Amino acid sequence: MPGTNLTRDEAQRRARLLDVDSYVIDLDLSKAKEADTFRSTTTVTFSAEPGADTFIDLAAPAVLEVTLNGTALDPAEVFHDSRIALPGLAAANTLTVVADCAYTNTGEGLHRFTDPVDGETYLYTQFEVPDARRVFASFEQPDLKGTFQFTVTAPEGWIVNSNSPTPEPVDGVWAFEPTPRISTYITAIIAGPYVGVHSSWEGDGRTVPMSIYCRPSLAEFLDAEDIFAVTRQGFDWFQEKFDYPYPFAKYDQLFVPEFNAGAMENAGAVTFRDQYVFRSKVTDAAYERRAETILHELAHMWFGDLVTMEWWNDLWLNESFATFTSVACQAAAPGSRWPNSWTTFANSEKTWAYRQDQLPSTHPIMAEINDLEDVMVNFDGITYAKGASVLKQLVAYVGEDAFFRGVQAYFKRHAFGNTRLPDLLGALEETSGRDLKSWSKAWLETAGINILRPEIITDADGVITSFAVRQEAPALPAGAKGASTLRPHRIAIGLYDLDGGSLVRTDRIELDVDGELTEVPELAGRARPDVVLLNDDDLSYAKVRLDPLSLAFVTEHLGDFADSLPRALSWASAWDMTRDGELPARDYLDLVLSGIAKESDIGVVQSLQRQVKLALDLYADPAWRAEGLARWSEATVAQLRAAAPGSDHQLSWARALAATARTEEQLGLLAGLLDGSVEIEGLAVDTELRWALLQRLAAVGRADEERIAEELRRDATAAGECHAATARAARPTPEAKAEAWAAVVEGDKLANAVQEAVIGGFVQTGQRELLAPYTERYFASIADVFATRSHEIGQQIIVGLYPAVQVSQATLDATDAWLAAADPAPALRRMVVESRAGVERALKAQAADAAAAADEG
Repeated sequence: MPGTNLTRDEAQRRARLLDVDSYVIDLDLSKAKEADTFRSTTTVTFSAEPGADTFIDLAAPAVLEVTLNGTALDPAEVFHDSRIALPGLAAANTLTVVADCAYTNTGEGLHRFTDPVDGETYLYTQFEVPDARRVFASFEQPDLKGTFQFTVTAPEGWIVNSNSPTPEPVDGVWAFEPTPRISTYITAIIAGPYVGVHSSWEGDGRTVPMSIYCRPSLAEFLDAEDIFAVTRQGFDWFQEKFDYPYPFAKYDQLFVPEFNAGAMENAGAVTFRDQYVFRSKVTDAAYERRAETILHELAHMWFGDLVTMEWWNDLWLNESFATFTSVACQAAAPGSRWPNSWTTFANSEKTWAYRQDQLPSTHPIMAEINDLEDVMVNFDGITYAKGASVLKQLVAYVGEDAFFRGVQAYFKRHAFGNTRLPDLLGALEETSGRDLKSWSKAWLETAGINILRPEIITDADGVITSFAVRQEAPALPAGAKGASTLRPHRIAIGLYDLDGGSLVRTDRIELDVDGELTEVPELAGRARPDVVLLNDDDLSYAKVRLDPLSLAFVTEHLGDFADSLPRALSWASAWDMTRDGELPARDYLDLVLSGIAKESDIGVVQSLQRQVKLALDLYADPAWRAEGLARWSEATVAQLRAAAPGSDHQLSWARALAATARTEEQLGLLAGLLDGSVEIEGLAVDTELRWALLQRLAAVGRADEERIAEELRRDATAAGECHAATARAARPTPEAKAEAWAAVVEGDKLANAVQEAVIGGFVQTGQRELLAPYTERYFASIADVFATRSHEIGQQIIVGLYPAVQVSQATLDATDAWLAAADPAPALRRMVVESRAGVERALKAQAADAAAAADEG
């Protein structure tokens, strides 16, 4: 990737040499509408070891002036490879750098976007991990904190938002007050003719101003009161649990265009992807996901912004805690709309973690991060979801009160500072009285996942005579570092019986599981229940298997669980067995078809719909796949027609049909819904659903460029442009594929959001033969892509265009040949190896599905 790759050793040396005091930054954005660069002037004051040499980071097309302690340095001599050399430092130093920095369309640095609705320009910054240096000269590492004072010149009619409260502009100049001491990556500037809604949070005798911003073209859809309600709920709950006042002067949430992630925790000025401003009807699962993101970013104001990891190997201190506390808040805060949020967590985040933890790139939660390239591919299911899962177990282990008392001590002790793992563990040991060093070694410092299986012996009368939990530690995937390990688990065992048509829990035992076999003598002498569920309440992080009798019963009655969490755990176990080749794809389809109609949790329903489609596309025996897809598409039509009018389930089944329709009758139904000749009571065929219907019709050759253009005229927005790009790339013609490939791989003009849309349309599982020639072109291109594109753009291409739908040994061989010949950088290798692992897993699952067919025959 372009720019300098800062290593951990370099960062540690620089941190030993100097301490940062303050940044004063002047940005001239007055010509943002027409110029490709902007003037950036940075003055940094810092102390240093006298006589030492170091460098400051800056990624800019041109450096005009460098002045160190009153002495002008020649930019041509000191500026190279995104670094400015700083020789002969004094004890106290003042550095001024004047540069022309560049706007981007990649979602990194200072992103610039023009809204096709109003023709106006909108800007926002995204600095995590190393992109503050694209906007101002900075010591780009988290432990060199300072205060930041921004002055911004902006066009008339704009608003400018930053970490400090927004001042009144004077002659188009916005002069912000200095921030508290924070890291470079959480500073922010958001500027443009955004519109805002204003409110406040009141608590503990304090008023915190709050605002929500979006583009005017989205303002009619902005449900500000709902967003404020979730935010206030978070403030109330976090203030109580953290016992540390909100650390910044205001709290703004800004919904910005073409954002790569879900959101970013800039101190006091959180940016969100503006797809969270819902233009069309969505299910409650979407509102729950948005709420979790809102709470996640709010939690970061303490975890990450107030107290920040020293280096990126402790990124989990930020992300795992924000993930855990956001879900815990949703589950426990008074008046929460989502008291079953741990069900969603078990069904989505933990599934993500289990998948990530079985890849060759698996790593400990506390990962070894040698440089910036390492960390940029480490925002993954282990750092977020596995870490949060382990924290949930830690809470069960030490007790919730002791856990949060430790967190409170941690905040007070390290406010506005930087920490490492021992700092947090030390605080938790003090409040819990437990020695957490062995727990940390087992859970935070090792990679891989355990499997828990019940071993049950009963007598002739069905009475349990012996019960034990067997723990397995499967070998880590080939290429992964470290060794598998057995871990201590705090779990619950749930006993369930069918009562009046519902599977209800009749008893629950909580215990510690350690080592290879843990006896559970308290279950001996009991009548065997219909279902035994290990890890009930989802306390631990482990793959769980059902014993044969429980699996057989669940296969018939999975939808009959009275509570959503055991259903989600059973669904997750079945899905994991399918991915592991233990449950054939055809049997997974049978299981879903038998139980999904009874599933009330809409988030689980939507996950099952996605997983079935994935299982049929990638894990089913190719000789049977068409039959499986036919059964599934017929089921989507039946469920759509049976769903309650206007319900979330009805909308989710309409989208599932749009993803899989294949027969003339089914495609005719899509076309009829789109042109209005067919109506289904209660189903609103609104903007987003229209695009979903059209994209499927385009992918099967029933919607051409003219029809796509017609729909774009109907929805002439930025979102519409992305949807149209997907539809065009999805068309099943060599010309459409060549055009998409050229735009993404051979050209470099597409904005991040449009490029993502094109890739999404290009890759169609039903177009394997059409896509086959691109495997060779992919491997011929990706080294250059990695070398010349920004991280976000490069990762979109390298991961998104990997020939994942070509499930064959030939794909594995081509990948291995490229890896051997190219000897890629670690970050590039990781992207490709992770993608390869998906094909390898699919091949094994297809073999298992084919074997099941042979056994049936």
